Amino acid sequence: MGADDKAKNIAENAKGKVKETAGHVTDDDKLVAKGKAEQAKAHVKDAVEDVKDAGDIYRR
Repeated sequence: MGADDKAKNIAENAKGKVKETAGHVTDDDKLVAKGKAEQAKAHVKDAVEDVKDAGDIYRR
């Protein structure tokens, strides 16, 4: 996983956490859902990159 990809995923996850928290504070269920979705998207991207990295190890 490239450092840029990792940084983007961390930022996307953090952005999602902020949205989720803001949704809880303002009692906005849609914002909570958007925040959770962004976090899930970041986690999926991390998992895909981990699989790619594992594949690179076996190709060497």
